[in-house]
Amino acid sequence: MADFRVEKHAILNIPTRESIEFFWNGMRLSGFSGETISSALFANGIHVFGHHPKDGSPQGIFCANGQCAQCLVLADGKPVKACMELLQPGLHLEPVEGLPKLPDVAGVPVTAPIEELQVPVLIIGGGPAGLSAAIELGKLGIDCLLVDDKHRLGGKLVLQTHRFFGSIEAVYAGTRGIEIATRLEKEVQQYPSIQVWLNSTALAVFSDHKVGILMEGKKYVLVMPQVLLVAAGAREKSLAFKGNTLPGVFGAGAFQTLVNRDLVRPTRRLFIVGGGNVGLIAGYHALQAGIEVAGLVEALPECGGYKVHKDKLARMGVPIYTSHTILSANGSEEVESVTVAQVDDHFQPIPGTERSFACDTILIAVGLDPIDEFYKKAKEFGLACFAAGDAGEIAEASAAMFSGRIRGREIAKSLGVQSEEVPQDWYDMEQLLKSKPGKSIEMQYPNLGCGVIPILHCTQEIPCNPCSATCIRGLIKIDPNDLRQTPTFVHAATGQPDCGGCEQCVAICPGLAITLVDSRKDPQMPLVSIPFEFEADLLQKGDQVTVLDTEGAPLGEVTVWDMLAPKFAGRTKIVRVQAPAEMAAQIAGLRIQQPEVSQSMERYVAHVADDTIICRCERVSAAEIRKLIRAGFYDLNEIKAVSRAGMGACGSKTCNSLIRRLFREEGVPPERIVDESRRPLLVEVPLGIFAGEIKEGGVL
Repeated sequence: MADFRVEKHAILNIPTRESIEFFWNGMRLSGFSGETISSALFANGIHVFGHHPKDGSPQGIFCANGQCAQCLVLADGKPVKACMELLQPGLHLEPVEGLPKLPDVAGVPVTAPIEELQVPVLIIGGGPAGLSAAIELGKLGIDCLLVDDKHRLGGKLVLQTHRFFGSIEAVYAGTRGIEIATRLEKEVQQYPSIQVWLNSTALAVFSDHKVGILMEGKKYVLVMPQVLLVAAGAREKSLAFKGNTLPGVFGAGAFQTLVNRDLVRPTRRLFIVGGGNVGLIAGYHALQAGIEVAGLVEALPECGGYKVHKDKLARMGVPIYTSHTILSANGSEEVESVTVAQVDDHFQPIPGTERSFACDTILIAVGLDPIDEFYKKAKEFGLACFAAGDAGEIAEASAAMFSGRIRGREIAKSLGVQSEEVPQDWYDMEQLLKSKPGKSIEMQYPNLGCGVIPILHCTQEIPCNPCSATCIRGLIKIDPNDLRQTPTFVHAATGQPDCGGCEQCVAICPGLAITLVDSRKDPQMPLVSIPFEFEADLLQKGDQVTVLDTEGAPLGEVTVWDMLAPKFAGRTKIVRVQAPAEMAAQIAGLRIQQPEVSQSMERYVAHVADDTIICRCERVSAAEIRKLIRAGFYDLNEIKAVSRAGMGACGSKTCNSLIRRLFREEGVPPERIVDESRRPLLVEVPLGIFAGEIKEGGVL
């Protein structure tokens, strides 16, 4: 069977891992010790994990975060979530066909009392916000318990191979997310007052101020904190369209988990829906892993993510279609193609603009919703609580780090340990890092002359300063009081020293938006230094390559002069090409992907079946819910009772926002909608765990 593993990567280390044997439907396969079942199956080319008992629809991975049940499989006869359960030697896996059978129970189970624990501070979430808050508390010696449902700390940072934006002094700007995760984790480990529970899931906040924790998936503990900090991050939004539940349709977070954490290539060719930073970055990560990207659609006239992210993707050969939307995912058991169309000013598809693209995966990256259930319940019950990171407000990871620092100080003050107020400039920095992209300026190309000039292809106001902080001669300027200001290069004609051509600005720019033109040897054919974050064997000295301008328009063919991998560049390579002076300043990147990858099919695929699903868990269609809304059902609890929408394993985490969108489309004002009663548990838990059931060898 084909192997779909990432065997080499320009940024990530490929570790040596122990190979183990397991079985899928009786077929002998190999995987790695310590990886999840879902990753092992994907690595063996298996994407369909079973079929839904209601309508026989194929099921596969969706969230890769343990918060739905789309990836349910039978492991030695026990139903488990493939994305959360680790592979074991000799494990026998089967797809779930129909409803799983309950295991036989012999006799009365033996139970033990549920452990209760008091702590000054409980932090839910070990991502950038939770870690940063814990560090501030650790500095002050405040005891705190940090719980995270993953096997290591870092949250989404462990999925991010790109360099971060923001302030180099305040939030590690210019450093890769995977490296920031390691730094924060090591710093947390320095403080004995911080206790960490990994593989442990917060389940609910109760009215008696106790928080239920599923510890390592086996033991239920009630934690009573004086103060609760919710830093649980965010969950991805979904979309309703024909074929939206086919295996191969999943979120960008699930994709990055498979590719960048588990080193598995879940696809050969993908298509992206959504032009925010998440979708744009996921496309770049795909290219780094050797995956083709057929294109990206964004319904708005402009992408909402940073322009440097969009430009970077475009000049690597990925077409970006703004004012476009997805019409359908096409295929029988898995995704085989995607159909898109242009939209009008009211975001309605324009007939005659339909196009289909061959792909086996569709990434949905249309925004995030905060995981704020715990915070809202704590507020409702009067438990002292704070929220940090995306749980408080959706923003970039740099903002999450800084908000965590602030919440840590605020918690210390609320406990009477810290008497000083949080400095106002901390709050100012937090708001700056949360700010949306500002205006874009027109690109201005300088006269090259005979020296060395950095070309700053960054033309949008975003909070970022690594280039100016790194320039050893102070020639790249950004207002220290306004990190959103676009950088400028101070020419030697102003009395400043010449640029020495050190190329540090080229290597550190998070947007790969700086090149360097060196005209000292040959003003007519200068050398252009270009950042390159792909495998070195893709290019050789003397190769002819296509160079592109800032927004991806081809400029022509030039010759590769050489490739450097300086130690200061942190795995970013620098490719030097020799190009005519008239185009040198315009060169912003190299084409990585050839145009034929992104060609649309000769005829678009018309997806006839009306199979748009709103509730994935219970397979409730948009048509069913529209019918209820038109009949006057404005209470989500009533819709749930009649249709079962929201009654499934994910606890309406996906379908709630989609049902509300149907209300908007049907013209029902928000004030007439009655929200559903929220479940007290974040994920499903066997009842025996709540009872403290003891099995042979210890607690279940």
